[in-house]
Amino acid sequence: MTTALKAPPLEPILDDIVRSHRPQRETGSVPANIPFLAAVPFNRFGIAVATASGEVFSSGDADVPFSIQSISKVFTLAMALRADSSGALWSRVLREPSGTPFNSLVQLEVEHGIPRNPFINAGALVVTDHLMEETPDAATRLLRFLTAQADSTGPFIDEAAAASELSSSSRNLALAHFLKGFGNLRQAAESVVENYVRQCSIMMTCSELAKAGLFLARDGQGALGTVLTPSEAKRIGSIMLTCGMYDAAGEFAYRVGLPGKSGVGGGILVIVPGVCAICVWSPRLDAKGNSLAGTAALADLSDRTGWSVF
Repeated sequence: MTTALKAPPLEPILDDIVRSHRPQRETGSVPANIPFLAAVPFNRFGIAVATASGEVFSSGDADVPFSIQSISKVFTLAMALRADSSGALWSRVLREPSGTPFNSLVQLEVEHGIPRNPFINAGALVVTDHLMEETPDAATRLLRFLTAQADSTGPFIDEAAAASELSSSSRNLALAHFLKGFGNLRQAAESVVENYVRQCSIMMTCSELAKAGLFLARDGQGALGTVLTPSEAKRIGSIMLTCGMYDAAGEFAYRVGLPGKSGVGGGILVIVPGVCAICVWSPRLDAKGNSLAGTAALADLSDRTGWSVF
């Protein structure tokens, strides 16, 4: 694993990656059940790198806010682990790749209401339920956490987008009721789904997300001090590597070689342990729900810098 930034400097590398990977035509897709994402121009492309030493390098549309969607699951997991000294959360959700779509009902029923990992929707609902035991408004708590870690007042919950997404959340409600039926949800199913959707509807820029995720590259040390222990930060990285890209985690590990977490808003957050956090955003998705241009750009960046955990 590389432990220092390599020459040439990052600015020209990132500028060249934007030139090379910004979409020139409308390929890929957007989620049919989240209508507002279809309004984002297909050729948006941004990338930012926040280094362990505190520098931020960016290019393209790195300062344009976008919907973080499932990238939020990394941060809700971090918050849950920070408050879970007994390890009780891991009796309610596993740490294994799913191999099935992120919103699968079948797998949850077969496995008796214990989600495969915290990054599929069922697992994220359990994590949100866990957070709601401390505060009923887990989404606002997450927003405060992200604002502090990003050292920015920019992040916000797009309440109109959340309301729109909530109106199309029948499958997430079904997952929540399945979890409730198996005794693995303690709050009201509707309240958990509402909090989950509001978490996913947080708007942030690539630069803000890269800074917010930097504690995972710095042994748990965030902008305001300790967020997690080094062990906890390492373990979140391991779950990102094996489960963070829906059911394309193996392909992403093969192409990029770094822990990552994607969202259907087109963002991908990637961690280079000891070095930096990277966020790339391009809204059009492949068949697995990951950013087409973003994945290609990260593979390119990994090749150019040598950054990899392998």
